[in-house]
Amino acid sequence: MSNKLLNSATKTAVVTGAGSGIGRAVALALCGAGWSVALAGRRPEPLAETAALAGPDARVITVPADVSRPDDVDALFSSVRECFGRLDLLFNNAGTFGPRAVPVEELAYDDWRTVVDVNLTGAFLCAQAAYRQMKEQGPQGGRIINNGSVSAHAPRPHSVAYTATKHAMTGLTKSLSLDGRPYRIACGQIDIGNAATEMTERMRTGTLQANGELAVEPVMAASDVARTVVHMAELPLEANVQFTTVMATGMPYVGRG
Repeated sequence: MSNKLLNSATKTAVVTGAGSGIGRAVALALCGAGWSVALAGRRPEPLAETAALAGPDARVITVPADVSRPDDVDALFSSVRECFGRLDLLFNNAGTFGPRAVPVEELAYDDWRTVVDVNLTGAFLCAQAAYRQMKEQGPQGGRIINNGSVSAHAPRPHSVAYTATKHAMTGLTKSLSLDGRPYRIACGQIDIGNAATEMTERMRTGTLQANGELAVEPVMAASDVARTVVHMAELPLEANVQFTTVMATGMPYVGRG
């Protein structure tokens, strides 16, 4: 799609990590609901695949961007302003578990830094850019939805970097929600458990539990998550889902380890 101003009557969203998994499912669901969507991610090819899946009539642009890099984030939101004129939603979804699950004492500094840079700093940079645009545009306002994970509440073994960033995401959500009130900027968080994506493949073959055992865990379709995000996104700005959890029904999250 060419970088010309599109129909401003259509609500516009930015979805980070849109090349696969939950990001792709949410982007497709938003397109299906009539939104214009900017697909952001590090690799152009998966973004192009998501755009193709959205269909020829979808109002989408693809913007390769590494959310941990301020210049990339600035370029992403500049493209959104140029192409769509305004921004109504940021789905802050890009994230990584890290190269591998290791005990605390074995976690390399570079691996810790990678997870923090993407999951936390990247979420902040995108939220900051979205906040600025939503505050300045007319009509003023918009919504930010952060992907928190059930790891924002309870850790898995050998997940210190991922868990720390997801707990921090909750603080980011609360601060954005509070600071956005004067400008009609709503912010909520969706905590997701065991959606069927590349990141949860190990759940189907056995993953380490808190008691030291390996166990297969149930998963759910990423489309189940996407429907919830669309519901949150389409509420009027006078209403907000502050926190919600969507998880595979049988996962051990609510049990004792």
